[in-house]
Amino acid sequence: MTGPIVVGVDGSPQSTAAVDWAADDAARRGVPLKIVHVREPWANEYPFHRVEGFDQSLSDFCEGVISGAVQRAKERVPGLAVTAELATGTVVEKLKAESRQARALVVGSRGMGGFAGLVLGSISMGIAGRAACPVVIVRGPRKDERREIVVGFDGSEHSEAAMRYAFEEAQLRGAGVRVVYAWQMPAFTPFAVGYTRVLDEVFEQSAEMARRQLAPWREKYPDVPVTQSAVCGHPIAVLSDFSREADLLVVGSRGLGGFGSAVLGSVGHGVLHRAHCAVAVVGRGEEER
Repeated sequence: MTGPIVVGVDGSPQSTAAVDWAADDAARRGVPLKIVHVREPWANEYPFHRVEGFDQSLSDFCEGVISGAVQRAKERVPGLAVTAELATGTVVEKLKAESRQARALVVGSRGMGGFAGLVLGSISMGIAGRAACPVVIVRGPRKDERREIVVGFDGSEHSEAAMRYAFEEAQLRGAGVRVVYAWQMPAFTPFAVGYTRVLDEVFEQSAEMARRQLAPWREKYPDVPVTQSAVCGHPIAVLSDFSREADLLVVGSRGLGGFGSAVLGSVGHGVLHRAHCAVAVVGRGEEER
């Protein structure tokens, strides 16, 4: 797909980091960058809107956010095609609409006002997994590149879509991919001690199946270095730990078992809160993009 990279901004430091990330990604992909700032229509309903000059000040602020983001992107990537839109409406709905024509949708992890302040709450629930493109949540600028993309894999269709995005990003960046298979051991009862060996065998069989499913990706992207890590542990802790040495953590919006089944619930929110790098949430619909 040749659509633009769309980045939502609100003037916060986190959204500035999102602009940087989006501009770099647009340049790597050779696509335009679109900057969007959403002014919520109920901003004028607060009591202080009656103060003389408030509406104009708010408009000036919004326009300043847009112009500042455009200038930032153009300075970071000279020659990059950049467009901007100041919209009025519900943030989640506007960004979801933008995602229909976007290659990726990028937002900051926190921000000011209604836009990014709830990226790890209601906005992420409204966008991640429901957008028509990958959603990238940027925590902040990284001082150095690790040249590694970490992707969670469990064999589901959604994790296959995540793999596609991870390998694509790695190829564009000249980076490697670390494929992480996290298997959470079932809860024990006092009578389950004797099944430890059986559970170990189940884990080994699952890890071997994941290794076999990785073969086509190695063949499709022969120039991308690949490392596979099969770990018995809680997906949130495992993925968050690997994210320390990554430039990007990629997860599917749904999955099998404990790994991806709740990416927009406990697992997803846990990863978004605890990851040490940008996180991309990729839905199954991205397979054909």
